[in-house]
Formats: sequence, C-alpha cells, structure tokens
Amino acid sequence: MRRHILAVLGLLVLAAIGIFAYLAWPDAARLDLAAVSGARPTITPPREQMLPTVKTADPIGWKAGETPTPAAGLRVAAFATGLDHPRWLYRLPNGDVLVAETNSPPREGGGIQGWVMRHLLGKVGAGGASANRITLLRDADGDGRAETRTAFMTGLNSPSGMALLDGQLYVANTDSLVRVPYTEGATSIAAKPELVVKLPGGANHWARNVIPAEDGRTLYVSVGSASNVAEGGLAREKFRAAILQVYPREKTFRVFATGLRNPNGMALVPGTNRLWTVVNERDMLGSDLVPDYLTAVELGDNFGWPWYYWGGYVDTRVEPRNLELQQYVKRPDYALGPHVAALGLSFAGDAKLGGQFARGAFVGEHGSWNRKPLSGYKLVFVPFDAAGWPVKGAKPVDVLTGFVTPEGDAHGRPVGVITDRAGALLVADDVGDAIWRVTPAR
Repeated sequence: MRRHILAVLGLLVLAAIGIFAYLAWPDAARLDLAAVSGARPTITPPREQMLPTVKTADPIGWKAGETPTPAAGLRVAAFATGLDHPRWLYRLPNGDVLVAETNSPPREGGGIQGWVMRHLLGKVGAGGASANRITLLRDADGDGRAETRTAFMTGLNSPSGMALLDGQLYVANTDSLVRVPYTEGATSIAAKPELVVKLPGGANHWARNVIPAEDGRTLYVSVGSASNVAEGGLAREKFRAAILQVYPREKTFRVFATGLRNPNGMALVPGTNRLWTVVNERDMLGSDLVPDYLTAVELGDNFGWPWYYWGGYVDTRVEPRNLELQQYVKRPDYALGPHVAALGLSFAGDAKLGGQFARGAFVGEHGSWNRKPLSGYKLVFVPFDAAGWPVKGAKPVDVLTGFVTPEGDAHGRPVGVITDRAGALLVADDVGDAIWRVTPAR
C-alpha cells in the first residue's frame, strides 16, 4: 500500500511539473504579424502562460554614422544626440522642440516579481534613474539639427506628456498634472510648477500623456493600469487604465473613457477633431495575443480591460467576472500587432513626406520584450481615408526600421513622434539617446 501511495504521489508530482513547464515554456508566434494587424486581425485561442515569454533585444546604441533605415523615398538624420533617455516630444509655437528626458520612477515591490521586472528593465535599456528633465532644442538656422540645447524644466517626477493651453505649459508627471506660465522664446522656466490634479502613480505603466481637448478649454490625460490584468485587485486600478478629462480652471477631472490597459499616445485627427489613442494590451496569453491597437475614443467608451479584449473576448484569468459588461465593450478600430508596444502617435497633418504619407497616423512602436520573435521596434504609418478612418484593408506601412540588428540587439527603441515646423518627422529614441529627423529624399 505504501509503495502504491508513493507511486501515485510521484505521478502527481510529475504531472504538476509537466503542467508548470507547459505554462512557463516560452511561447513562439504561430502567425505572421500582418495576420494580427488591421481592422480585422486574427484572434487565436489564448495560450495562457504562468510566466511570460521573455525575449529581449539587448541595447547596443548607435555607432558614429549609423542611423535607422527609412522607407523608400525618405531619408533620416540625427536632429539631436547624447540625450538621457528621451521619450516624449512637443513642438512649441515658435518651432522650438521640448523633449522629456525621463524614465520610470523607482519600482515598487520586492520578491521574485520585483527582481524580474528590474532585471528586464535593465536588459532593454530602461533600468537607469530618471533625469526628470525637460530639455529645449532649437534649430535656429533651419539645417535640420538642433544647435541650441538648454535645461528647460528640472526637478520633475518622471515627466512625459506636455501641452500648451491658454498661456500655460502643462506637464504630465507620473503622479500629477502640473503647469507653469509660458513665454514664447523662453529657453528655461524657473517658476515652481503649480499642481492641477493628482494622478495615480506607482506600479506598472508609469508614463502619462496630456493633450488639449477639441473644446479648447479641457485636457485629455492618459493613465495606464497598475498591473497586467488587475491581479493586484481592482482597488489599485482606480482612475487607471483610462483617459481622464481634466478641467484646469476647476482643478478637477472626470473619467472620459476606460477599459484601456495602457493608453499613451493621443491625438486629434485633422478634419474631425476626433480623439484617437494607441493602447498596449495584456500579456501572458501567448505571442499572438493580444494585439496592441489604434482606436477612436468617445465619452463613455469602455474597451473591456481587464475582463475582455478586442471587443468581447473573455479573459478567464480575471476574478470576479463582470458578465454584464460584455455587451457594452467597444471593439478597437485598428490592430497594430501583438506586443509591439505602441506608444507614440501623431497624425500626418502638416507632415511633408510625400503623397504616400499625406493622410494617416504615425505610430512609434517601442518594441516587445515578451514575444518570440520580436515585434515592433519601428515607426509605422496607418493610412486614413478622407472621412478620418483607417483605409479599409490597409496594413501598417514601415516608415523607419533598422532599430534591431540581424543578431537581435537593439540600436534603439522609438517612442514619441511629432512633426517639426518644416514638416519633417521627429522621432524620440530612448535607448539610442537620440532624436531622428525624417525628410523626403530629394
């Protein structure tokens, strides 16, 4: 009898080891990225994982003379180099460019999970301390390279988004929205930032963005979730995984839209002033799920996080269930592919890159750390029609590639993207510590 019990226990242990190995084994993609992009992506059954697939591109930077690879008909050159983890860009009315040199605040938590997160951040070039600085870059002679560089604002707390409204410059720190008076042409600001509203900080998804709303008197602020799928409890997610609408005069806000795991880039599409955002979706459902996306957002929208993804697919990991929500979940407009880490967003607007890029959205894909093979690590363009929607059947078009070597190392990782006063694109590269300028090849 004892031998029989030991044999059964042995089988149970082997079975447990087998189940753990199955759930923890790195998952390789079975679909091409194109199949999981566009308005009608392929949504496969989830391959739930106990541990995420870890596939990183080790940062190696750029050697002298090296640049990303532009699409045919375009060229690229450095607008500024030697920066400290440049993430986000903003163009002032006089053409000066502000760049947020910033990084994640110190990560919370210890144990295995905390160690793994810190290790991964270091592996992908995001493990350093935040400079907490906004730097002003000025190209006064118009040669396409910034010859003036000044510390515009310092002493911030992991700043990211920046926006002008009614003579005030608003800055989205990781835990607050603040403002200072702005004078055109100023190369630095000494005024103490005034608190507008507090924002939930800490945990994952630290970067906040801010843009003026179409009404000309309020602001949209994007706030990512604290977790993957609310595994730390829903209380930690209050006012997160959402776009907030801030009323700066009253110093208050409301939830504009929710169920957005990690919205970051936001922009108003020219012609309609409709709000669009890019969103990073959830992890640990395999290398083919879930596609990050680009979508229009309206007041009251709910995109399903954490209970649902892509318009109603159930994430069975989330407890308690929310069955009543499913019928109200909005499906995103356009998939960008799984784990591409879409962060930057800018509509063509005044871009002057030729007819192919005259109408649509530029998206900075920071790149995966949890997909095999890698995805993202490039700037793409989504063509739009005259009505302000993605062209039917269109797939993302590569604009700037070459951030990853054939050996799988990362020269850089693109993040924020804007146009400069001449109609060129400026792309922040936080691993390559550079800002790239994309122009027509003529």
